[in-house]
Parts: sequence; C-alpha cells; structure tokens
Amino acid sequence: MSLKGDVCVVTGACGFLGQRLVRLLLEEEQLAEIRLLDKHIQPQLVQALDDLKGETNVAVYEGDIRDGEFLRKACRGASIIFHIASIIDVIGAVDYRELYGVNVKGTQLLLEACIQENVVSFIYTSSIEVAGPNPKGDPIINGNEDTVYNCSLKFPYSKTKKEAEQKTLQANGEVLQNGGRLATCALRPMYIYGEGCRFLLGHMADGIRNKDVLYRASAPEAHVNPVYIGNVALAHLQTARGLRDPQKRSIIGGNFYYIADNTPPVSYSDFNHVVMSPLGFRIQEKPMLPLCLLYVLCFFLEMLCMMLRPFISTVLPLNRQLLVMLNTPFSFSYQKAQRDLGYTPRYTWQEARRRTTEWLASQLPKERDRIRAK
Repeated sequence: MSLKGDVCVVTGACGFLGQRLVRLLLEEEQLAEIRLLDKHIQPQLVQALDDLKGETNVAVYEGDIRDGEFLRKACRGASIIFHIASIIDVIGAVDYRELYGVNVKGTQLLLEACIQENVVSFIYTSSIEVAGPNPKGDPIINGNEDTVYNCSLKFPYSKTKKEAEQKTLQANGEVLQNGGRLATCALRPMYIYGEGCRFLLGHMADGIRNKDVLYRASAPEAHVNPVYIGNVALAHLQTARGLRDPQKRSIIGGNFYYIADNTPPVSYSDFNHVVMSPLGFRIQEKPMLPLCLLYVLCFFLEMLCMMLRPFISTVLPLNRQLLVMLNTPFSFSYQKAQRDLGYTPRYTWQEARRRTTEWLASQLPKERDRIRAK
C-alpha cells in the first residue's frame, strides 16, 4: 500500500534514525509533503535532501515538542506521524523533569494534536529498554511480544519510554474531531547501529585513548541482537504502509513490535570489536574488575553521589542498572513484525557490517585528531 499523496510528520528528523527515515521516504514514496520537526534544524540537512525531493515538498518545523500549539500547527493536514524524537540517556546525565517533559509529556501533547487535527496514523519509536532487563538480570533468549517477563524499570530513560509507549497504545481507536479513528502502534528496535551511531563513535574514542584497545564492559555470553539502522527505517515505512491498508490497520493498531534483523547475537562489547577490528582495534579479554566487584563498586559510588548531590552533581559513566543491561542475555525475534507489518530486513548482516565499518573508518582520522588536540 503506497503513501502517495500523503502528508507526514517526522519528529526528531535531524537524529540518527530520523534522517535515515526521511531519506527513505523521499527515495521510495511520492508523498505530497514531509514535515521535518526538531528543536534545531540545520540548513545543510535540508539542502542535502534536494536531489531526492522530486515533487515532494520538504517543510521545516523548528520548535519544542512540549509546545502544544506548535504541534497542532505541525499536524494540521497531516495523515501520519512518525514520532521518533526523544531524549536518550542511559547514564542519568539528564534531569528527570527534562526527560519526562520531552519523552512523556511531548508524546501526550502530540497525540492530542493528532486528535484535534484529524491525523489518522501514529507510529511511535519505542525502545528495547522498555522490556528490561530487570535488576536481577533474568535473561530472555529469542523472546517475542508474548514473552512474560517480570520487570520493574528503574532507569529514568526506560521508565519514560515505557510510559510514552503506553500512552501511545492506549490512544489507539480514539475518536478524531472529524469522527474518524486514530490508529497507533509502537516499534521496539533492538540496539540500533550503523552510519551515524554516536554510541559507536564514543566506544571508538575510548579505544583510541586506551591505545587502540576497546574496553570490555559485557561478558562474551551476554548475547543481544543489534539491528541495522537501514532495516529500522524500513520497518517504519512498512508499518506506515500497513496502516494505510484497512485490513492490516485493524491488526496493527494498538500493538507493539520488536524490530530486529539477521545480525548475529553477540555481546555489546564484542559487537563493538566485530565492527572495529578491521580498523586495527583489539579488545580486552576480561573487564578490568570481575562483574560482581564492579556491581558493588557501582553501588558505593551511587550512594556517594546521592550524599553529595545537595553540594555537587556528578554523573557516573557506569551504574548498576547499565551494568546489568550490558551483561544480560536479551534477544528477540522479529517474526510478528514480519507477519503483521510485512517487515523483512533489506540489508544483510554482511552489508550492514561493511557499511558501518566503512563509516567508522571515515571518522577515525577526525577522532584521532580531536583526541590529540585535547
């Protein structure tokens, strides 16, 4: 089902996934308009899309997702929202009020704008972290949307993403101002990698500082299944096409879907090594301390930071929740997305790895120069 003639809004359009989705929409659909919504939009980003636009109008909507009037303006006349914008914070560096305001309140305001402006389809980009892992580190291996898992989320980021996802799914079937019905769904990608991934750049920079040896923060047996950025963007497009189909719309609406691909299960640390080893990076055989000692050390450092908080604010590069996440086997199947959304990964693991490594190679000289200059 084509999106030809539709007007769509992409929130977080300047981000890692947002940029990739916008390019895909321009390459594969004949939309009437794509609205780029972000807090700051650089002119060169819009200019880079000139060769892809064809007859599609690309409009810039620069503003705050916590501004209800701004969101109503952005949604007016649109038929589908790709809500990607969020603050990603895995180490607790962002104030909770800011995190909640953008991730939860922003989502609620956007859903309200959809109802007021008669937008019929809403796709929310959730996260694997809304599923866990739980503080005990109970594993899931090749789980699915029906897997029962006892988890009380403690990460502020995970909690806000979970609440925003719940608000999205609860809004499915809401009556629009014109009497129509809103259809919503959520996509839960695994850890997303590929060209433009700032986490990979950060790990590479740490490796450069450590004489081209990557740090090991996860045990080799703690397998997860990362997903390539190109396949995640494709899943969003196929979801939008599915919501245009009246038969599929009733199946997809109100559901969440895990988005993975055929990237081999591997630990987070070993994945970094797989894509960076062709660039000459090695990896530590073991963490600097046994995991149990690291966990205890994190506990005492977190308590110390809590006591010092009235006087000084300190952000730890590693905490207990992050340590558990990095060391828990946690992998999921994309079979339901394949069945309901028609999602089939376009990029093979070999192609995704090649593209990612080539991009990292292009960034390596700049990273070395940046680190030497400090």
